[in-house]
Amino acid sequence: MSSSVFTFVASGRPLVALTAMLIFTNPLFAAEPSKAEQSDQDAIRAGIDSYVAAYNRGDAKAVAALWSDNGEWVSPSGQRFQGKTAIEKEMQTLFTENRGVRIEVINPSIRMVSAQVAIEEGTVRVIRASEPPSDSTYLAVDVKEGGRWKLNTVRETDVPETPAASSQLQDLAWLVGEWGDQSPDAEVAAKVSWTKNKTFLSYAFKVSAPGMDDELEGTQIIGWDPAAGTIRSWMFDSDGGFGEGIWTKKDNCWIVKFSQVLTDGRKASATNIYTLIDANTFTWKSIGRKVGEDFLPNIDEVKIVRKAASTPATNSAKAAETNPKRGTKS
Repeated sequence: MSSSVFTFVASGRPLVALTAMLIFTNPLFAAEPSKAEQSDQDAIRAGIDSYVAAYNRGDAKAVAALWSDNGEWVSPSGQRFQGKTAIEKEMQTLFTENRGVRIEVINPSIRMVSAQVAIEEGTVRVIRASEPPSDSTYLAVDVKEGGRWKLNTVRETDVPETPAASSQLQDLAWLVGEWGDQSPDAEVAAKVSWTKNKTFLSYAFKVSAPGMDDELEGTQIIGWDPAAGTIRSWMFDSDGGFGEGIWTKKDNCWIVKFSQVLTDGRKASATNIYTLIDANTFTWKSIGRKVGEDFLPNIDEVKIVRKAASTPATNSAKAAETNPKRGTKS
């Protein structure tokens, strides 16, 4: 959805009005909300939670119930749906044609206009199996009807997709998201995100497994090395060690030849293998582990699954004609 800045420019309002608006909405200048305003904001955020939950279980009726009777949804493609009945019908079509689609609402902001009207802005992320996630921004007008907050108007705008610095790194785009393990013998958690301009992947991880002396946390930065013509990663862990890996793709596997310098100066190495099962599942194992001249036990294969959205918040596939976001607020 268009930002308020673009809205003001498009309407031809003078710069002084735009400046006043920016000052008014800047948190440095905004007054603390009253108890009543805070209560209303909390209710609207609870509504966002309910919307995401209903959407993610494919419940068109429950989604539509969160709109006012005359609500209007304008999708990123410009399609307009007027009224709760039309919105429910389109939601049902969307869920039928996009089985398993999920959304997250990211960093929504709420500004109270009056006791009965609020402005809501944020980003909606759509997640589909076998496709990269896609984002759109949205601007919503919420109204209070019969003591309950409802969506009255939602307008969405696709976030332009920024191409990665190299097409080679796009082969790892499926890693973006939050992950956890499904193994009784190990605990693995990871969060992967793009850096600015999609030039690198930032991979924060936590691993605990048999054969490891202590839980390990750290960060990997994954990027394309144009000089070597390969994908390379740099890792920094909670023990103070650091290392680098060379990534090679074979069928649906990524094989990472990893070498590390430990805090005491010893050299360590391993081969880590990521095997993609589907868009929401991969396995990870570590073999050939060595410190100095001593070999360590392998870490057996661990199944890793994409975490479901747990807060209203959870990069970039194009929907068919109708973009399934938050209206997806879409």
